[in-house]
Amino acid sequence: MDKLNRPDPTAEGIAALSICESLLIALNDLRIIDGTQTRALLEDAATTHRNAIPDAPNPNQHRAVIAVIERIIRGTSAMRPAPG
Repeated sequence: MDKLNRPDPTAEGIAALSICESLLIALNDLRIIDGTQTRALLEDAATTHRNAIPDAPNPNQHRAVIAVIERIIRGTSAMRPAPG
């Protein structure tokens, strides 16, 4: 596949994040999972990335993922820049 036909990995990542964030909100709104379960799920995801840092070829990528997850935990939309 040539470069012109390859999907933009940044756009794919943003789309995936947006979909997942919307699903978590919907699951919470529908009372399928509660806020505690949502937080635990997000904390598990952040922990997975923290544990990957020592062996990662690009540890800063994992740190960036952790920062996004932590913004979601704090209640800040991952799709908007953090204030200040």
